[in-house]
Amino acid sequence: MNVHLKVQPHHLERGAYLYIRQSSMRQVVENVESAKRQYALRGRAVALGWRDEQIIVIDNDQGESGASAAWREGFQRLVSDVGMGHAGIVMGLEVSRLARNNADWQRLLEICALADTLILDEDGVYDPASFNDRLLLGLKGTMSEAELHVIKARLRGGILNKVRRGEFRCLLPTGLVYDHFGNVTLDPDMQVRETIIHFFEMFSRLGSASQTVKVFRNEGLLFPSRLHNGDTLFRPLTASTAMRVLNNPRYAGAYTYGRRQFRRTIDGKRTLRARDIDDWPACIPDAHPGYISWERHQENLKILKANGRGFEAARASIPREGPALLQGRAVCGQCGSHLRVRYAARLAGRKPGTFVIVPASIVGSPCVSRSPGLPSMKPSAC
Repeated sequence: MNVHLKVQPHHLERGAYLYIRQSSMRQVVENVESAKRQYALRGRAVALGWRDEQIIVIDNDQGESGASAAWREGFQRLVSDVGMGHAGIVMGLEVSRLARNNADWQRLLEICALADTLILDEDGVYDPASFNDRLLLGLKGTMSEAELHVIKARLRGGILNKVRRGEFRCLLPTGLVYDHFGNVTLDPDMQVRETIIHFFEMFSRLGSASQTVKVFRNEGLLFPSRLHNGDTLFRPLTASTAMRVLNNPRYAGAYTYGRRQFRRTIDGKRTLRARDIDDWPACIPDAHPGYISWERHQENLKILKANGRGFEAARASIPREGPALLQGRAVCGQCGSHLRVRYAARLAGRKPGTFVIVPASIVGSPCVSRSPGLPSMKPSAC
């Protein structure tokens, strides 16, 4: 069908929307020819009969990926205006500029067909309400999405190939730096090195991350922290920092990649999930100098696991303060959870009594263990 036959007077009464997008800020700065080609589509709209003041340019999605419309405000505005019947034609240099997600692209096509809105790209003008044009636009959207997967696969394949050799440069934790040759070495700052060494020695002696934090706090010691600009700042040691250092295998001289995995939820948010060591794409012990050995790192992980809540922790832990007996030792006969003590008030001066466990099958309710005159104990998951 002739292009001018597709453009009807009722199309010219509405606005001509020009959508402009580039995937990254680097492309915005360096690939200026693409931006010129996209802005040049204004001339196509004028040639088809739209006045210059009718052309609405949406270019606030510069530097945004087209993989999803969840974070693209400009594309959402475009879809909204098309749905309200404000647009007579939607212009984009190619399908990939509008969307690389087939679901977003098909949604735009459906709304354009219902609102009788045309679509223009570098190759021609299309009417989404026409079967042939809709089929061609659908194929272009599918190819655009497939191209995105091909690009990602190529980039990912190159990165993983370097990762398997241990040559891919990752962000290093505090205390490790890259030298002039690109090799990982210990931080040249003597204070940083001595503080981290003292931290691992203290943990080996105490066997507890929280106790190590308390010792640092009581002695007035500060722990180094590297800022985003590369500067090192000494701050009070926190429990989260201590756990992060103890769980990081780079301090043991191991090259690792992919310890955590990002997942995108339905609402577009990214969540971080830890992987098991068997699922890491790369784990190369003794790849560079470290503060502790790989064997010592494995022992530290076992200590942290034993310090957590569980049967091994309860069996290895010593009785804590309070008059209740068997705390941390008694196990629920129904759910297998360890019974925990909850004191309503400080029971000073009382002597420990005999602890009696009442099974859940007798009381007909979640497991409760009591001792006469002593606080009750309940399992955490019963």
